[in-house]
Amino acid sequence: MTARSTRCTTAKTRTSRLAAVAAIAVAGSMLLTACGDQTNGGSIKEGGSSTTAGSSKAPLFSKLPADIQKAGVIKVGTDATYAPMEFKKGEQVVGVDPDIAAALSKQLGVTFTFESGTFDTLLTALPTGRTNIVMSSMTDTKARQEGLDDKGNKTGTGVDFVDYFTASTGILVKKGNPENIKSLDDLCGKKLAVQRGTTYEQAAKDQAAKCEKEGKPKLTFESFPTDAEAQTRVKAGGAVADLNDSPVAAYIAQTAGGGNDFEAIANKTDAGYFGIAVDKKNTQLRDALAAALDAAIKDGSYKAALDKWNAGDGAIPAAKINGGS
Repeated sequence: MTARSTRCTTAKTRTSRLAAVAAIAVAGSMLLTACGDQTNGGSIKEGGSSTTAGSSKAPLFSKLPADIQKAGVIKVGTDATYAPMEFKKGEQVVGVDPDIAAALSKQLGVTFTFESGTFDTLLTALPTGRTNIVMSSMTDTKARQEGLDDKGNKTGTGVDFVDYFTASTGILVKKGNPENIKSLDDLCGKKLAVQRGTTYEQAAKDQAAKCEKEGKPKLTFESFPTDAEAQTRVKAGGAVADLNDSPVAAYIAQTAGGGNDFEAIANKTDAGYFGIAVDKKNTQLRDALAAALDAAIKDGSYKAALDKWNAGDGAIPAAKINGGS
């Protein structure tokens, strides 16, 4: 689904993406030092531990849960291999999501620290307290809200989402589009590469079933821990396409190999929400994030974060809670 100011932060994002994505760095803590009043809070040590409390001068600080006010930190789980949304630039995580987080930080008066992990494990860290939120270009779906796996089995308590962006499916193919792919239906009889645990793994399964139902040649796919590995598979000719979010596919096509490696096809009819995932029990944090997003939309910092990464097409007019389907 379509997924990206002068920033006064060191940030995480999913830089020119391919150099960062190729690094596929997953382990370790990525830090976002927030904008806003740094005299009373926001100091972060390597590894994500906070040394000072948050700033009560921020307009929405009082809306945060007491434990986060005291810590001065919101711990963020992410998969920093997804430019331009979140990816590594040197030892920093940068991109759309970190820049949006910086705008939220200004409203809330606390620092957002990003810890990178494998995408399909991010939600399981929420109930443990290791992270407070997940912000990783994650599509808001009813299944994730209800804690269901791809077979409809209950695997957890589910999460609430604060929706902050829209994205549609992007089909990333080799430069020149040698297979003449124009839509998902053109993938019947082909082989795909996708990132494990994403909505696009399920989209590949659904499209494979559709091809079979319509009596078309069989669609097959491989799932990889990171999207960078899926891209490599396409570039090497082991798959005809990689499915991911439209702004990400567009960014990769613009930057990989100086723009000579890939093309991107957007399927704009299936746009869906990206959401910040919060444990269902933490409604106070959820509502504080929604209020901060609305304030950032109103003051223009949200738009600036998107425009910086040429991702303005994904902007939404107001925060939504659990708007996914």
